Amino acid sequence: MDPLLYLAGLVVLFLLWIKVKGLDYVIVHQRWIFVCLFLLPLSVIFDVYYYVRVWIIFKMCSAPKLHDQRVRDIQRQVREWKKDGSTKYMCTGRPGWLTVSLRVGKYKKTHKNIMINMMDILEVDTKKQVVRVEPLANMGQVTALLTSIGWTLPVLPELDDLTVGGLVMGTGIESSSHIYGLFQHICVAFELVLADGSLVRCTEEENSDLFHAVPWSCGTLGFLVAAEIKIVPAKAWVKLSYEPVRGLENICKRFTEASENKQNTFVEGLQYSLDSAVIMTGTMTDHAEPDKINRIGLHFKPWFFKHVESYLKKDTAGVEYVPLRQYYHRHTRSIFWELQDIIPFGNNPIFRWVFGWLVPPKISLLKLTQGETIRRLYEQHHVVQDMLVPMKNLQDAITRFHQDIDVYPLWLCPFLLHAGRGMVHPKGQEDELYVDIGAYGEPRVKHFEAKATTRQLEKFVREVHGFQMLYADVYMDREEFWEMFDGRLYHKLREELGCKEAFPEVYDKICKSARH
Repeated sequence: MDPLLYLAGLVVLFLLWIKVKGLDYVIVHQRWIFVCLFLLPLSVIFDVYYYVRVWIIFKMCSAPKLHDQRVRDIQRQVREWKKDGSTKYMCTGRPGWLTVSLRVGKYKKTHKNIMINMMDILEVDTKKQVVRVEPLANMGQVTALLTSIGWTLPVLPELDDLTVGGLVMGTGIESSSHIYGLFQHICVAFELVLADGSLVRCTEEENSDLFHAVPWSCGTLGFLVAAEIKIVPAKAWVKLSYEPVRGLENICKRFTEASENKQNTFVEGLQYSLDSAVIMTGTMTDHAEPDKINRIGLHFKPWFFKHVESYLKKDTAGVEYVPLRQYYHRHTRSIFWELQDIIPFGNNPIFRWVFGWLVPPKISLLKLTQGETIRRLYEQHHVVQDMLVPMKNLQDAITRFHQDIDVYPLWLCPFLLHAGRGMVHPKGQEDELYVDIGAYGEPRVKHFEAKATTRQLEKFVREVHGFQMLYADVYMDREEFWEMFDGRLYHKLREELGCKEAFPEVYDKICKSARH
């Protein structure tokens, strides 16, 4: 009984301390306390629930039947909205805090919420090499199922919580994208409920315009209810090579060479300063050298970006064999490197051994509990941006990032941007190699101002015919936005499909003013 009384006393003292200091103070300055005591256990419970639910439904083969019922329910809701006079725009009823995007759109409070509870993997067809999934199925579910039966997605974006719907309506990328392109390029079919309540399937051959317009549209052309995605055979291991590189010009040269080499299944760069980086290349294999195996996903292992940095500090190259699924989610435990700002001691060996199995906290729960104070601080003193620029402009882009924000590490991920007619495609009529430059962290430049600095980066990206990922803060005005993105097909379909009365324009949905 004594230990329980002691624990109760600690809890009471902790609550009194919160009352004296104020909840905002504790959440801002000692956020790790709240994260470790509450969010980490809650995150585990969330994960267990969703994985067990998905496994049971898939094993019972009940998902397809339930899927049809859920589609009919969405159609019913849309037709009721139409019958009631179509006075409000529609949007999904999923709470904003559940999304991985940092944006907290207030449009959810003013628009008609259409409830879409669709999070199942419907079918894996190994003959056609296609998996059919619902929009809220996430990458953690997909990899768990596919790798267990010897298959994988050609492009499998990093974080477990990223959903198929978000990756289709927004975008997704991974270190295999230099071969396969963005997530949208491995999709072969979309099923949508349109503004009139009808169900439409679109492919490259059927309803082709809609098929090309859906990616990057952020749910402003219809409600996605299913997607068919290519799958490829998986192997057990990734043979991963680490190469430390010095000098910006040399970094860009070696990274471009690695990205153009299609023998590399995976290519990724982590840049730790203006003139130092580690370039990683990988291939899938069924055999591993026992003395070079590194199970980087185990809870007590160092965070991946810290492990990579060790090669830079030793100034030596290396080769390891990493289990495939652990490679796919190599940055998940540390949310790339964002978790070091939330739990400063999170990479400490003692913490990893004792509590590492609880990491990471769910991004959605972090958003739900951050409050206005932290949200304002993050907007003013924190950068989370992914800018997509042509590979030929990589050196200029890194220099601009260094001058404007000075955030490291930078994530470098190459991808092949296919010629097309949707919102995002190269300037010419041929495929072109691009690179995603991801900046996540606190800027080290003096007098950083979020809006002005981001607008400078956006201007540079427009000038080189690049693109900004829309999950992050966008400060462009409408004219600048449609200078960056090709809206011709998008606007044509919004007119034809009656979307103007049903859904906001994508700019209005993602721009900063949508939250105020």
